[in-house]
Amino acid sequence: MNRLVHETSPYLRQHADNPVDWFPWGDEAFEEARRRDVPVFLSIGYSACHWCHVMAHESFEDDELAEVLNTGFVPVKVDREERPDVDAVYMAATLAMSGHGGWPMSVFLTPDARPFFAGTYFPPQDRPALPGFGRLLEAITEAWRERRQEVERQADALAAAAAEQAVPDFGPRSAPESVDVVGAAVDQLAARFDRRWGGFGPAPKFPQPALVELCLRRHRVGGDREPGPSALEMAEHTLAAMASGGIHDHLGGGFCRYSTDETWTVPHFEKMLYDQAGLTRAYLHAWQLTGDGQWLQVVSDTVAYVLRDLAAPGGGLCSAEDADSEGEEGRFYLWTPEELARVLGADADRAARNYGMEGGPNFEGRSILRLAPGASVLRTPEVERWRHALYEARGPRVRPGRDDKVLTEWNAMFCSALADAAAAAAQPAWKEAAETLARFLLANLRDSSGRWMRSWQGGRARHLGYAADYAWLVDCFTRVAELTGETSWLAHAASTASELLRLFRPDAGPLRTTGEDAEALIVRPAEVLDDATPSATAVAATALLRLGALCGDAQLSGAGAELVDTLRPVIDRQPLAAAFGVAGAELVRRGVTEVVIPGSRPDLVSLVHRRYEPDVVLAWGERTGSPLWEGRAEGLAYVCTNRWCAPPAGSPDELEERLDGVHSPARPLLNDSAVRL
Repeated sequence: MNRLVHETSPYLRQHADNPVDWFPWGDEAFEEARRRDVPVFLSIGYSACHWCHVMAHESFEDDELAEVLNTGFVPVKVDREERPDVDAVYMAATLAMSGHGGWPMSVFLTPDARPFFAGTYFPPQDRPALPGFGRLLEAITEAWRERRQEVERQADALAAAAAEQAVPDFGPRSAPESVDVVGAAVDQLAARFDRRWGGFGPAPKFPQPALVELCLRRHRVGGDREPGPSALEMAEHTLAAMASGGIHDHLGGGFCRYSTDETWTVPHFEKMLYDQAGLTRAYLHAWQLTGDGQWLQVVSDTVAYVLRDLAAPGGGLCSAEDADSEGEEGRFYLWTPEELARVLGADADRAARNYGMEGGPNFEGRSILRLAPGASVLRTPEVERWRHALYEARGPRVRPGRDDKVLTEWNAMFCSALADAAAAAAQPAWKEAAETLARFLLANLRDSSGRWMRSWQGGRARHLGYAADYAWLVDCFTRVAELTGETSWLAHAASTASELLRLFRPDAGPLRTTGEDAEALIVRPAEVLDDATPSATAVAATALLRLGALCGDAQLSGAGAELVDTLRPVIDRQPLAAAFGVAGAELVRRGVTEVVIPGSRPDLVSLVHRRYEPDVVLAWGERTGSPLWEGRAEGLAYVCTNRWCAPPAGSPDELEERLDGVHSPARPLLNDSAVRL
């Protein structure tokens, strides 16, 4: 066993019995490299990464290659999910050097952590366009010994390029604040929209819930583009294509990471918690907007999957499930006609047609279950019987490996979505689960000083929390406050927001990934562009705007607006690269709508919860010191936007009318004159 046996990350512990003498990231590894005057070999990956496992089996479990690594290098293993700061810095270097990135990431560093060569997967032996890993190690060793000055120059250049990539400068803003940035973004989406199969762009296709959300938001406020597909058409067609496709687990719920083909049939089979969070919210909002029950069915199935299969021992939610089981990608999810016949008997042929198996296998001799493209996911009693029987029959199979570390960011993200779903669908069990998860984070993901931490596993929290952890916690606690009406959650949100701004905003720019108290890397990355998850700056901007409105705190609201301003240049030029930021800019342009319901009026509260209102915050239950509550009589609902208030509503019909008025073109926008009543 090497040093990784003591780590909290399951991904790192998977490599604990490698013949490679791995170090975790830290001073010890770089001190050893300086002492021996050898390069550091940095390998970055994550537990659910298929090609990470392939390279591990091919190279890191090979005794001869391990000997070369141990003799000529200091090998360092990093879980990108626990250390997104390290991943961001060296991914920037990899992109600068090769023009593409991915995992496993393979980077060679000087003993002072400057990268001088970077790539991703390398096979053990030479393949077309790819050098073998063994030959690469020999070439790096030769360059280090014989051409050190060249290596040092390359390290200087690559470090500078990584710094430029990690802290991008998009220049000054180009559009006035009044520009409809959501409309501009949706116009770009329409140009990329796949009218046949749904989604935006060619394969591989990722779910990208933030882009679907832009379409839903655009439809909610009106102004669909003409001619061409409407915003709602693009959203629903994409949601239907994903829900009916093989990317969706039709037996157990949940979504795989992405589709390798344009039809959403063949996924890359890992399931990530953050995808479940983003898609839960997108399908929930589609249901709220349209009333189509199939979208709520997807929400219910996804929530059931997460709470059942990703529940971590001791509390919280696990990060992911692998793509592989029994050494084969996707094996857990695949079926043959013979297997269907053994389970379903005389119903097997009809079930095979329902699940798209009548045309023969669609993945390596077996079939991924999928519905006809765009078919409703609502199940008839017969289909529900088939689903239940197949799910039970699948149960004894060897499940994919599970990454059981609990990440603050991803747990807060799912908790936020679950709180919204519990409120909208009036599901007491979901409400209890959201509160339990939020309490778990409070109890386990902070150190003795109250500093939020990144990762928890087996009773131990590790690594200082990052900007994204703090941003999603602010959003999570605010959403739980709106769900429960309990003021303690607003207090937790406000204290976390204060620390977020203190630790991660050193200047007037976007948030930095790491806090002021964190380890210094060769560059301190900025949070500007969305990736698989939204940028922390965009999440924080929206969360602060909403929290500031609920608390009547102008400083928090101002900080949220300032963060939106830092994203304006990229929103103007590349809105689809900052989709979450586009939503924040729209919130600034239109203003947050505040709904206050004093006293006991569950009928009015449930009405607000049920509606899709992306610009609304709800104050109810326990009173706070916020000016929102001043002069508010019990038993009525108050709806205000941009210092303009509608007459109080005393009935659900009146409240519906007031909320519909929020979307009226006659409603004052932020910069118009208005008077609070």
